[in-house]
Amino acid sequence: MMSSYQEQMQQFSPEKQFYVGIDSDGCAFDTMELKHKECFGPNIINHWNLQPVSKYAREAFEFVNLYSRWRGVNRWPALVKVLDLLRERPEVIKRGAVIPQVDAVRAFIASGAALSNGGLADYMQAHPHQELDQAMQWSKAVNDSIAGMVRGVAPFPFVRDSLQKLTAQADLVVVSATPYADLEREWSEHGIAAYVRLIAGQEMGTKAEVLAATAKDNYTPDHILMIGDAPGDFKAARANNALFLPINPGYEDESWQRFYEEGIQRFLEGSYAGAYEAGLIAEFETILDEVPPWQK
Repeated sequence: MMSSYQEQMQQFSPEKQFYVGIDSDGCAFDTMELKHKECFGPNIINHWNLQPVSKYAREAFEFVNLYSRWRGVNRWPALVKVLDLLRERPEVIKRGAVIPQVDAVRAFIASGAALSNGGLADYMQAHPHQELDQAMQWSKAVNDSIAGMVRGVAPFPFVRDSLQKLTAQADLVVVSATPYADLEREWSEHGIAAYVRLIAGQEMGTKAEVLAATAKDNYTPDHILMIGDAPGDFKAARANNALFLPINPGYEDESWQRFYEEGIQRFLEGSYAGAYEAGLIAEFETILDEVPPWQK
C-alpha cells in the first residue's frame, strides 16, 4: 500500500523546464556535525551497549557518517557499517567487547522496505524480532534528540541566494535521507521551504528512487541537477542520467558561492555538463576517504 508521502511524490509534475534536487543535511544546512556528534553518536553508544568501547565507537561513527565515502548514507546501513568497523578493530577485540551482528537489521535493509521508522514498523509486523525492537528504540531516540537539539542552524551562505536565482526557471525539490518531519521543520524555520515544490524525505524512498519518480522522465537529462555533499548523492544523480553539483565537505561556503556566481548560469545556458562538471567531481572525490585512519 502506497503511503501518503509516496502518493505526494507520484503526483509531482513539472512546472518549469529545469529540475534541481537538493540534499539537506551537510549540503543546504550545516547540521551534519551537530546531528551526528550530539544526537546519533551518543544514542548509538547507549542503545547498542557500546559503553566499554565508547572512544572507538565515536571514532567509527564519525568516520562513517562525516569523513568517509559513506557520508550521507541512510542511518540503517550506516549503523551496520559502524558496527562492522568496530568488530574488526584490534583495540575493541582486545577489550573483549561484544559488538552486535544486527542480522535482523541487515535483513530489514535487504528486504526493500522503506528505510524509515514507518518502513521498519511495517516490516516488523511480519518479522517480529527483539533486535528490531532495539533498533526502533534507537532510531526514535535519535529523532527525539534531533528535535530537541537542532535549532537555529541557518542554511550555508549563498543557499538562499541560489534558490532565489533558480526558482523562476527550475522546479526545486528537497531530496534527502532525513525524516520528513525534520526536513519540514528545518526548511520552514529559515523561510526557504517556500522555494521548493516538494520535500522528499526518507519516507518517500531512496534518493535515486525520488529522482526517478520526480525527474527522470519529466525533463531532458541536461536539465536535471542533483546537489549533494556525499558520494551517494552523485550515484543517485548518475542512476537517473542527471548532472551533479558537489558541495565539498569542509568547503561548503566556497562550493555554494561558486554555484551562485557561475554554476547556475552554466546549468541554465547548457554549458555545465562536460569539462566543467568533471572538474568539480574530480575535486570532490579527493576529499572523502575510504579507509579509516586507524587502518592506515
